[in-house]
Amino acid sequence: MVKKPEPSSTEPAPIESASGFNPVQLVQDSKAELTKVIWPSRQQLISESLAVIAMVSLSATTIYLVNNLFSWAAGKVFV
Repeated sequence: MVKKPEPSSTEPAPIESASGFNPVQLVQDSKAELTKVIWPSRQQLISESLAVIAMVSLSATTIYLVNNLFSWAAGKVFV
C-alpha cells in the first residue's frame, strides 16, 4: 500500500465548502496576496512602459521592412 505524503506548510488549505468554491475565502486570500505585491513607482512604471512601447515599435518596423523586402524580391523573381 502506497503511503500518501504529509501535507507541507506551503500547500494551500483544502476548501471546506461542499460545492468546492468558497467566495469569502477567495476574497480574503486575494487581499492577503495583494498586500505582498511590490508595486512599481510612477517613474518606474512610465520608463518601463516606454521601453515596452519602443521595443514593440522596433519589432513591428523590422517585420514590416523585412516583409516589404521579401515582397519586392519575390516580385523580381516570379514576375
